[in-house]
This record gives sequence, C-alpha cells and structure tokens, in this order.
Amino acid sequence: MARYLLIEHALAEEQMERIRRRRCLRQAALHHLPSDADFITSFRLTRALFEELCCEVIPLLPPKKNTRSIDPVTKILSALSFYARGCYQGAVAKDMDAPMAQQKVSKCLRQVTDVLNLPQIVRKYVRFPQNTSERNIIKRGFYDKYQLPAVCGCIDCTHIALIRPHIHEERFFNRKGYHSLNVQVICDVENKILNLDASYGSATHDSFIWHNSPVKEHFETLCRQGERAFLLGDSGYPLREFMMIPVEGASEDSPEGRYNAVQKSARCTIERTFGILKGRWRCLLSARELHYSPQTAGKIIIACAVLHNMCISAQLEPFELSAEELMQEANMQPVVGGEANSGNSGIMALQRGRAVRQQIINQFL
Repeated sequence: MARYLLIEHALAEEQMERIRRRRCLRQAALHHLPSDADFITSFRLTRALFEELCCEVIPLLPPKKNTRSIDPVTKILSALSFYARGCYQGAVAKDMDAPMAQQKVSKCLRQVTDVLNLPQIVRKYVRFPQNTSERNIIKRGFYDKYQLPAVCGCIDCTHIALIRPHIHEERFFNRKGYHSLNVQVICDVENKILNLDASYGSATHDSFIWHNSPVKEHFETLCRQGERAFLLGDSGYPLREFMMIPVEGASEDSPEGRYNAVQKSARCTIERTFGILKGRWRCLLSARELHYSPQTAGKIIIACAVLHNMCISAQLEPFELSAEELMQEANMQPVVGGEANSGNSGIMALQRGRAVRQQIINQFL
C-alpha cells in the first residue's frame, strides 16, 4: 500500500512538473515570438493585424481564473496555428515538453472560435451590402473589371470535409463518398466574403440552400423596388432576374457565347475566393477533415471567413495552393446538376430572368 501511494505521489509530482515546464515555455515563447516572416507563415497574420485581432477577441474571451491559466494571447496564437496548418491537436501533445497539451489546445480553439462567431464580430467583418451606396461600390468593381452591369457578387458552394457525424449521418454524405458541409459563399470582386452559410450538410443541393437564404429574399425585395442587382452563379442555380447563369448550348462566336465567356470569367472570382480562403486556412482543405461535430465545424468555417476578410482588408498576400493541391481540391468537390423550374410561379420567374439576361447579352451583339 505504501509503495502504491509513493508511486501515486511521484506521478502527481511529475504531472505538476510537466505543467510548470509547459507554462514556463509558453511565457518564454511570448517573449521570443518569431520574425515577421516566420510569424506570418505560422499564424497567417502580420503582427499589426494580430494586435488588431487581439483587441477584438481578448475582451470577449473568458477571464483568467488564476495566474496559472493560459493567457489570452497564447489562446489566440494556438487557434490561428490550427486554422493555418490544419493539424489536429493530437500532434501537439506528442512531445511531453510541448508548451501546451492537446486538451488545452482544444479548449483554446473552441473559446477563440466561439468569440469569432459572436454576432457583433461576424456582422462587422462578414457583411452583405445594406444600402444603395454600398451595392454601387461592388457593382462598379465588377463593371470596371468585367464590363458586366449591376453585379453585386458571385455565389457558389464548396464542400468542407469532416468526420462522420453521430447524428443524421446521411445528411452529410456527399456524392464523392465522404462526409462534408456544403457551404454557400457570396463574394465581391476583391474576394471578400459578403455572406456565408455553413449550416447545411453535403446532401443538400446548392439551389435548396439558396432558396432558403435570407439573401435571396433581400434580392427579391430589391427587384420589387425596381433596383437592378443580381448575382453570378453556375448552372446549379435557377435563372432569375437577380441570378444570372450561363446560357446552355451557346456557340462560342454568338452573343450568348461571348456572354458566357465573360460571365464565367467574372464567376471565377468565387473560385479564387475559395482558393485564397483554403490556402490561408488549410484546416478547410478537403484533403483534411475537421474532427468535430457539424455545428462546431460550421463555427470554425465562419471563424476562418472572419479572418479571411480581415486579411483581404489588410491587403495581405495570399497563400497559394500548389497545382497538385488545386487539382486534388477540385476532384474532391461533388458535381452539382441544375434544378428544374416547376410551377407557374417558377416559370414566370424564369421568364423574367431570361428577359434580364437577354438585355445583358444584347451588349455583346
């Protein structure tokens, strides 16, 4: 019995020494942060932008309970490292002298992610234009670059892989044979994310997500008020007066073909946005999996979108994906077919969409 108690005491002392050593390493790391270039490589932000992020996040994090608690700066750095590398916490705890244990990293990630999902943070950094002046700025950007009038953004969905959910697994199993979230994103010409919905599983069609989006209702209201404004989408979306898609079967040398070429070129903005988002925050790559529930994975995606927009506003250079990574990512994305227009209301809306699209095509005569 005495021997058992001695062993228990020795193990407890070893654990306390390990905790003390990690705390000392964390404190030393804060005083010896890497060079600017290494800091950007590790955490994807400049020091100035990191300080701005800290000013936003730290007041909203849970307060330290005691002097031994992890300081908020370390929490933010831990979360950024996870977002940037896509490496899971299991690797953090392999080295017993590592500054943080796996459980600590997981807790830090959840706390920082929760803060970045707070409404006041999301509304500040991921914001769809709410007035005519803001929409006109976006329209001017697309027109100057692509000569397409009244474009308020590009829309598409991308799949973010995650582990098999325990509940309603069938809602998250896609045609490529893995589990994922089907994330709807709308971006402007500068690759800034204007709107994001990460609440649907991959079994949900792109057009269903759009049909139930508050942004769709917003565009319908704009049309009723007489404002000309629309999004650019692929053939997976129904043609509407506020949703311009390609003309099926158009020859390249026809006005419709020339419209298709310009529409596709402008629509590639959303693909570029996905590349920048996933290149900087590699936890979102399909080659990796978010080892979290769909709800937590959705929060991580939104957090990465907030950070993405901060980087775009700060004009940081993107982290490019390699040609191999781009090919792999493209192959992992399920192909989405078009959705038929049904019912009288759908047919009438389709006719109005065709009329608006024909007005645009006429400029390519």
